[in-house]
Amino acid sequence: MKHANLGRSGLVVGRLGLGTMNFGTHTPEPEAHAIMNLALDKGVNLFDTANTYGARLGEGITEQIIGNWLAEDPARRDRIVLATKVYGMMGRRPNSGRLSAFHVRKACEDSLRRLRTDHIDLFQVHHVDRTTPWEETWQALDLLRTQGKVTYIGTSNFAGWHLTRAQEHARQHHTPGPVSEQSVYNLLERTVELEVLPACREYGIGLLPYSPLQGGLLGGAVRRGAGGGRAAEPASGKRLKRHHERIAAYEKWCADQGLPPAQVALAWLLHQPGVTAPILGPRVAEQLDQGLAALKISLEKSQLKDLDGLFPGPGGPAPEAYAW
Repeated sequence: MKHANLGRSGLVVGRLGLGTMNFGTHTPEPEAHAIMNLALDKGVNLFDTANTYGARLGEGITEQIIGNWLAEDPARRDRIVLATKVYGMMGRRPNSGRLSAFHVRKACEDSLRRLRTDHIDLFQVHHVDRTTPWEETWQALDLLRTQGKVTYIGTSNFAGWHLTRAQEHARQHHTPGPVSEQSVYNLLERTVELEVLPACREYGIGLLPYSPLQGGLLGGAVRRGAGGGRAAEPASGKRLKRHHERIAAYEKWCADQGLPPAQVALAWLLHQPGVTAPILGPRVAEQLDQGLAALKISLEKSQLKDLDGLFPGPGGPAPEAYAW
């Protein structure tokens, strides 16, 4: 496993992280435990989850699965960087979601209980909240950090200006700002290159790309056909139809290089400046094993140029992407 600092922080994480969104919905608990065991054996130390993951509203099923796994062997806790998130609705009552100080505090306490731990290494706000002043949210997050319940704070689905606001607010109050941003980023979806990635690089925020295979479309969807993988799901099926020509050309290019499409997509992300660790979301242990093989792939400049030709980005950072 290769490692890198998470943004400007001293925290060291593997270059690929384990995403657990499938645990409890598509992956039964015994298989989820097997995946986490394999991840630990392979040197993966960033375990990412969220309080909303799981099949039933407000129950935090995925966090419970991880908590059960940690309880089996308490020594595991110090071997992983445990990351979870707050924002989504955890019930139908008022204040059961979003980023009010009320909900941030309660969500943290509930996650700690489900995860069976006394601290969260990386507590991430899962989305922007347009109804709560950032000052209120940050005060609640920083208090949790001061209390030792949270070690680092991260963001997810923030725009570039949200990241700037968060960092400058923290700087004005002489507190450490967020050290990571988790955003969708892959060959098919490169919008973050306009402002999010430049902001991350400017402020020393580590980017943790989620959906690195764009719902399985970059993992050999054309070759598998309609009957296999996530491309068979309605939303992915529509995207596959829309991008079929480009994805088919991509799969042919990968075949010509003798490389699996999923590993190429992950390797491409690992070559992007500012990216710390793409988040893998395996349903079965075999998918994790296959994804980790991307760490062995070093893409040449000519190969990266070919991929840019197949999947053009927005043209670089703003404003040069659209202005002189």
